[in-house]
Amino acid sequence: MGRPTRQREREPETDQQETESTNEQTCDECGSSELATSEDQGELVCEDCGLIMETTNIDRGPEWRAFSHSEREGKSRVGAPTTQTMHDKGLTTQIDWKDQDAYGRSLSSEKRSQMNRLRKWQERIRTKDAGERNLQFALSEIDRMASALGVPRSVREIASVIYRRALDEDLIRGRSIEGVATSCLYAACRQDGIPRSLEEIADVSRVERKEIGRTYRYVAQELSLEMEPVDPKEYVPRFCSELDSSEEVLAKANEIIDVTADQGLLSGKSPTGYAAAAIYAASLLCNEKKTQRDVADVAQVTEVTIRNRYQEQIEAMNLR
Repeated sequence: MGRPTRQREREPETDQQETESTNEQTCDECGSSELATSEDQGELVCEDCGLIMETTNIDRGPEWRAFSHSEREGKSRVGAPTTQTMHDKGLTTQIDWKDQDAYGRSLSSEKRSQMNRLRKWQERIRTKDAGERNLQFALSEIDRMASALGVPRSVREIASVIYRRALDEDLIRGRSIEGVATSCLYAACRQDGIPRSLEEIADVSRVERKEIGRTYRYVAQELSLEMEPVDPKEYVPRFCSELDSSEEVLAKANEIIDVTADQGLLSGKSPTGYAAAAIYAASLLCNEKKTQRDVADVAQVTEVTIRNRYQEQIEAMNLR
């Protein structure tokens, strides 16, 4: 009767030893006990050497393989994501312009005529009324101007959202569609921190600068858009790149802007003219002489503006 009793007493000790050996699992490569389980793949990884101890992950990717972007696009079974830059948010279908079937074979003349009619009606039914047609025109104008300015995709999305908000608030009534679209693009550049001046926006628009500024102020006020003042230093890298200036000039121009702005000289001044004057002053200080005409052409300001801001900045820095 004694032996079974002693065996039963040893069984908890054996279970405890197995639990301790599991908890004290070490790396086979470096012997470290610092092991962690990755959340994305479910792998047991050594934190010291990176050895993968256990792999129980499930591959949730596609069952097909692709070795190029075009091949990946061809095998993908999903459509494009929704976007605010299209009036229907990209949810409608579009008939391809190629007169080929799914196997790449050319269509017959009868089928080509049928596809042309289908494309025509598809384009017509995408907009059900004049409101959608005007929205389609406005968003296409935003896309055209954004492409001419070279701004990223995020700015086009923001501009489209602002225009849709203005349309919902009935701010378009009594104003031109192009003017409101241009002002929304300018507001999107301001919000996203993309340095584009009002003159540059007016160059790619079909609306005058005065109307763009007036409409922008109205839209920003009605939609309560929070706009911070434009920092002149945002224009310095682009202006210096167009002028082929050195890094020394760029750093000096930023220093001039920082010092003079702290003294209150920037208040009420145009940021583009202020940045152009700082670049002109920095070029003279770094022995990389640039004419006022060259800097004015790049910054799209007058030479008088550069001379006035230049004199103020030089006096503020005691460089006369």
